[in-house]
Amino acid sequence: MDKVVRSAILASIFMLLAAPRLIAAPEAPYGYLTVVGGYAVFDPDVNYPTAALENTYHVGGRLGWMFSPILGLEAAGGWSPATEDIDNGADVTFYHASGNLIVTPYRWNFGGPFISGGGGYVVRNNSDAPDDLHFGTLDVAGGWIAWLNDRIGIRLEARNILSIPHHNYQAANKNDAIFTGGISFAFGGTPRDADGDGVSDRKDACPDTPAGANVDAKGCPTDADGDGVFDGIDTCPDTPKGASVNATGCPTDGDGDGVYDGLDKCADTPKGAKVDATGCPTDGDGDGVFDGLDKCPDTPAGAKVDASGCPMDSDGDGIYDGLDKCPGTGPGLKVDKDGCPIEVTEKETELLDTGMIRLSNINFETAKANLSPDSYPTLDIVGQLLSKWPQLKIEIGGHTDSRGGDKYNQTLSDQRAHSVLDYILQKFPDLKASQYTAKGYGEGSPLVPNDSPLNMAKNRRVEFKVLNKDVLKKEVEKRKMLKEGGQ
Repeated sequence: MDKVVRSAILASIFMLLAAPRLIAAPEAPYGYLTVVGGYAVFDPDVNYPTAALENTYHVGGRLGWMFSPILGLEAAGGWSPATEDIDNGADVTFYHASGNLIVTPYRWNFGGPFISGGGGYVVRNNSDAPDDLHFGTLDVAGGWIAWLNDRIGIRLEARNILSIPHHNYQAANKNDAIFTGGISFAFGGTPRDADGDGVSDRKDACPDTPAGANVDAKGCPTDADGDGVFDGIDTCPDTPKGASVNATGCPTDGDGDGVYDGLDKCADTPKGAKVDATGCPTDGDGDGVFDGLDKCPDTPAGAKVDASGCPMDSDGDGIYDGLDKCPGTGPGLKVDKDGCPIEVTEKETELLDTGMIRLSNINFETAKANLSPDSYPTLDIVGQLLSKWPQLKIEIGGHTDSRGGDKYNQTLSDQRAHSVLDYILQKFPDLKASQYTAKGYGEGSPLVPNDSPLNMAKNRRVEFKVLNKDVLKKEVEKRKMLKEGGQ
């Protein structure tokens, strides 16, 4: 075999194996021209002019048109400069031409096979012979083609040429074979666009663009709003920068507050709460219940509220819990702006001025130490006041009028003083029992002579006397200074 021919065939095989592993065939319909070179093997039983021909190289071409990816028509032709296979054999020129139907049934990443068949004509020519030798032919070919891109491909082919004598078809048994490799050039077809984005594969810098995505001149998908979902697929193309989106490019709002995820700095806002521009719930009155959920949005600062944001008033005195400085006010008592019963204020003034609180309306069962229920409100007022003064040491003194014996009155007054103490400590458990004592004085310390029912009523009394009056003195001085400073 001629060295040049062998080199050409080996180069074709190498180019085929080195072709990119991708389906790069041009889009049908398209035409192609293939330049081939190879080797011709002649039938040894065909003698012209006097002997069979030596095998030699062959050059030629293929011109075809593919109507579809698998079916087309092809014209094949070629030429070989042969010599008779004898000493001093004559030079013979071999010509071949045929028309064929070509089929490419499969296409893989590394190319695909083809087969073709048709009829043609061969001529053996020698200038010294009186006549050329020519036959009609039946061509059958097969091979492999791998497209490097949608314009250039590598083709390998083996072709059998059956010579058919004129008017003697049954004697058709002479076969020549041609083995070629070549380069194919496609023309006239639509440039291949594998991802269907309108930019041919030759120019497409992003060949795997998803279907439906808009692309730029280089074939790369665009994303105008920068949300990671390509234009054309993005059903919400104006998403604000930084917002999280779903698969269709639309921003999500997990807590339903109207501020998109990714921009929402408070992503777990309770449903129904009003939010600011950053997605964080607002609380206009600062009560800890978010606007939109707050049924009482104008709660005064400092007031305690329930779950719905409405202020509470546990003792029902009209002053909200948290603002009420006397939270345990009994029912029916009039209070001041701080929620303290007016009586408490009056009793505090008495305490500061005199160092004691004197009660003449504390009633007991006749000749007993049991408190009468109508005394409870008055004692509650005193208890509330004393709760404001936990540092005071108090003596609860009991006093009687002069009716009855001295010993009897002494014992009764002591018992009644202790009953008052027990009630106060039980009703106001925050008071420290260690700072309270009770003592009965009987009839020995009357305020006025026991000479009339009115005077005896004044003498029947309970007194809450401060034992550490220095505490009161400091408070009086403090209030005096505040008052002078305010002026």
